[in-house]
Amino acid sequence: MSATNSTRRVWLTGALLAGCATLVAKVTGEEVMYVGGTVANLPEATAGGMDIKDPQKLIFSSEKGGFEIPYASIKTLEYGQKAGRRVGVAIVITVWALFSKKRKHFLTIGYDDAEDAPQGVVLEIAKGRAKTFITVIEARSGKKVEYESAEAKNHVHG
Repeated sequence: MSATNSTRRVWLTGALLAGCATLVAKVTGEEVMYVGGTVANLPEATAGGMDIKDPQKLIFSSEKGGFEIPYASIKTLEYGQKAGRRVGVAIVITVWALFSKKRKHFLTIGYDDAEDAPQGVVLEIAKGRAKTFITVIEARSGKKVEYESAEAKNHVHG
């Protein structure tokens, strides 16, 4: 094996390992799924990240687009294994969410946009991140989450 081939192999192996490390780093409990809602430029079932570090707004971003919700505009919060029932907007839930046997955890956010029109999003969040997301969003929005069931509340606070 020549030095050039050996160097290429080492470089290629390093690049593959770095790529794998990047993929593993992206698959964290902070990844969420935009299941559906009133965000016109974002397809249903879009995986992305939810940034709750900004003190003024919740930020969802993905390769397909994203949205921002100012905490001050949040009107309702619901958490459970079903999409929220109180958002006063048409939210279409994809078939996979309704008929999946896997337990899913949904955070439904009702808010007003810049023109004071009611909007809503349904997000599937990782089981292990629910408490953190809910605590931060409640604190910054001043709204308390409504739980679909005692089991859902126990999951977050138990």
